[in-house]
Order: sequence, then structure tokens, then C-alpha cells
Amino acid sequence: MSSHDLGPTAAETDHSHGEPLPADRNRVWTALRSNIPAAVGMVILAVLVVVGVLGDLIAPYGVNEVNVDQMLQAPTWSHPFGTDELGRDVLSRVMVAARVSLMVGAVSVGLALLAGVTLGLVAGYYGGIVDNVLMRCMDVLFAFPVLLLAVAIVAVLGPGLVTAMVAIGVVYAPIFARVTRASVLSVREQVFVQAAVSVGASDGRIMRRHVLPNIAAPLIVQTSLSLAFAILSEAALSFLGLGIQPPKPSWGRMLYDGRGFVQDAWWLGLFPGLAIFVTVLAFNVVGDALRDVLDPRQLSQDEARRAS
Repeated sequence: MSSHDLGPTAAETDHSHGEPLPADRNRVWTALRSNIPAAVGMVILAVLVVVGVLGDLIAPYGVNEVNVDQMLQAPTWSHPFGTDELGRDVLSRVMVAARVSLMVGAVSVGLALLAGVTLGLVAGYYGGIVDNVLMRCMDVLFAFPVLLLAVAIVAVLGPGLVTAMVAIGVVYAPIFARVTRASVLSVREQVFVQAAVSVGASDGRIMRRHVLPNIAAPLIVQTSLSLAFAILSEAALSFLGLGIQPPKPSWGRMLYDGRGFVQDAWWLGLFPGLAIFVTVLAFNVVGDALRDVLDPRQLSQDEARRAS
């Protein structure tokens, strides 16, 4: 998986004062807006968030509104995405499912971020046996294929929304741990960290106030990329019948429900699949743009151009 290979980087720091400089938000925002694919990706994600939040209010039909007279109806003006085997409007279900899929992605990545960053900070900062033990535990998790490990966790805990979020969070925590540890190793020997140690600052304060802000850039990029993979993982679990359970819709669950109507009702799989494709693509495009903007080499080039 490409996200495993994400290399470490660090934000700019003011070594003379021992504190990280604030991020140049205007420069980052300007660079993202000037990147047309990234700008389009951000617009798509903003629209998806709005649709997810307001889905029940703006959907043309009730998400579980059954109409036996319109079962498996092809796309029409009244049902632009067609209807499913129970006569439910597919467009309404895709819109409401956006909230579920985005929520699973956000919560699961949040859990992975919290656990992975904590473990990576501790491992990278203390090193030695602490580093060896924690990283070997992460290696054990890395030894399992992502989907296989998630399926195993769901099989133990039982299918459902919460279980899917926990399983995906556990699967992606080692990625954040690896990225965090690699970044901490490049920061912990910096002058401002050693100065904080010399004045007696606690380890917790040093990691929170001096180390963490300086490794934020790779974590921001990894978060964006992991959101895409988390949505794919949720869709895969739901497609296998191990994720979101009916009547709550999700894009993966809709693919699962439509698998038996591939030849007779192509729209049941097409539109949820397109929703997954567009969302994952938008996250990846934004993540790639963030990586370019926050890359220290790009920062140095920008500074050189301004200086000249």
C-alpha cells in the first residue's frame, strides 16, 4: 500500500527560540487553490460533507421508503438513480449513505491517529527497548493484510457500525505509528528539544509542545490519504456483509445488496460505486497536493525564489 511508504518530514522551526514557527497558512491555502485538481477535490469533499450532514433533509425520498409498485425501476426523471429491489430511491440512499461512510472514515482514522501518534511519539522519543517493543508490536499488525485483519477483528467483535470503526482504526494505527516515529527521530536531537530538556521540561511537555508541532506536516498528509483507504475498507467490509447492517445504508452495503441484480439492475451497483470512486479520488488528490505543499524541499525552493 502506498500509504505505508510515506516518508517523514518536519515543519519549519525557529531554532534560536526553541519553538516551531506557525504554519504559513496563506501560502498553503494559495498553493492548494492554484492546484486545479486539489481545488476540485476540496470542492467535491465539501459538497459530500454538506450532503452527508443534510442528507435526510434534502433527499427527495425517505431513505427506507418502500414502494412495491416501483421495484427495480431504471433511472428516470422522478428517480434519477433508479430504485432498488424494494422500490426505494437509490439517489436518496446514496445521499444519506455519504454521512455513514464519511463518519466511519473520520472516526476510524481519528482512532488510528490517536493511538498511532501516541505510540510513535513514545517509541521515537525514548528509543531503546521501548522503541523495539512498540515497533515489533506494530510489525506484527503489519504482517497481516489490511482487509484480512479487519475481517478477523469484526469476526471476533461482531458486525456493525462501531465494530467497523474500531477494526479500521486498529488496522491503520501502525501506519501512523511508523510515520510518527520516523519523524520524531529526525526532530528529537534538534537544538530546541535539547534546550527544553536542559531547562527541566517534562517529557510529556516536550513531546506535546516541541516535538508534535514539528511533525504535523506528514501526519496531515497521512490523515488525508488514510481517510480514502478507510472509506474503501468500510466499503469492503460492508460488501462482505460484515460492516454496516440494514436498514442503515452505506455505499458498501448498497453494493452488497445489489450484487444479485448485476445483469437486471446495473444502476444498483453503478451509483454507489461511483460515489466511492469520486470520494477516494478526491481525498487522494488533496493528499498529494498537501504532500507537495508541505514538503520541506518545496518550502526551500519557494524561499529561494522569493529571495531572488
